[in-house]
Amino acid sequence: MMELAALKVQARERCLSILGGFHSNSDDKTPEGCKTLLLLGPDEPHFWSHLKTSPEGVDGASDPVDRWSKRVIDDWARHLNASAVYPFGGPPYAPFFSWALRSGRIEASPIQLLVHDVAGLFVSFRGALALPVHVDLSEPEPGPCMSCSDTPCKNACPVDAFARKSYDVETCKTYLQTRAGQDCMDNGCKARRACPVSQRFGRLPEQSAYHMRQFLGA
Repeated sequence: MMELAALKVQARERCLSILGGFHSNSDDKTPEGCKTLLLLGPDEPHFWSHLKTSPEGVDGASDPVDRWSKRVIDDWARHLNASAVYPFGGPPYAPFFSWALRSGRIEASPIQLLVHDVAGLFVSFRGALALPVHVDLSEPEPGPCMSCSDTPCKNACPVDAFARKSYDVETCKTYLQTRAGQDCMDNGCKARRACPVSQRFGRLPEQSAYHMRQFLGA
């Protein structure tokens, strides 16, 4: 029988964190035979320094984070007789957004981006493990937005890219290419940084800058 505590230790040994999970049913679109799905993210703040010295981090090829994720999680999945699933490599893409909401530890924030009870608006997925066994999971805690009366994320974006019901991607990208947008490029999205939970998470600005360049296509 697999225990969640032991899996968390194995995740940390791989510079990963178990962000949450759920017991799969026929509506979840999980891999065949999956009984428990665990969502995996970077173990901060250790992840980035580990990634930079990994084979993918030093070989100069593109997409080092995704390639590292696939190598490490594929290997772990084989060890557990599980399937590995990724939010990249599609289409079609696995439904990580709906899986995140199923976990009970992640919710949609006031700006509609996912927010995690530990990672805040810096939550990101490196992959997921689809396990063929039932793993007892922790009871979910109240979502972080429940106790956040000021909702600073709603007012942090310099160009109000989250002011409407959907995220205005083009306005955001246009701003990032200006001198004024350099702060977001160097340190990460201001709306994500405004979240009080994000501020306690410990993600390094260098890692945020990498993801901003990836987002912009630079």
